[in-house]
Amino acid sequence: MSAAERFTLSKEERICSKKLINELFTGNGRSMTAFPLRVVFMKRTIVDDQPRAAMLVSVPKRYFKHAVDRNRVKRQVREAFRRNKSIITQNLTDDHDAVAMAFVWLTNEKYPSSEVENRMVRLLTRISECL
Repeated sequence: MSAAERFTLSKEERICSKKLINELFTGNGRSMTAFPLRVVFMKRTIVDDQPRAAMLVSVPKRYFKHAVDRNRVKRQVREAFRRNKSIITQNLTDDHDAVAMAFVWLTNEKYPSSEVENRMVRLLTRISECL
């Protein structure tokens, strides 16, 4: 069973590389919004056993001053991605294709998890159409 079928979000599926983050935000990244989420994404080629979909979440401190609130929003976004990442992975045609995504929170309001998940599904569907 692949990671997409198990509905997990492993350490390898989280973007930690500063080089990849810079490439995502400065060069080849494309962007779209489903308020309150903005996603910057880029298609890339993978080697070895890298994941097909990798992500990071950013919740700016200017929107939520308390770390508890930022962490709650990040948990909601990660959970929504974990449950729906198969939308992206099923539409990648080549075995060496992958996508890197950065989700950025755009407001100082808290949303229920169901609404965050609806917006995530909308974004992932739109990304899969662009790939």
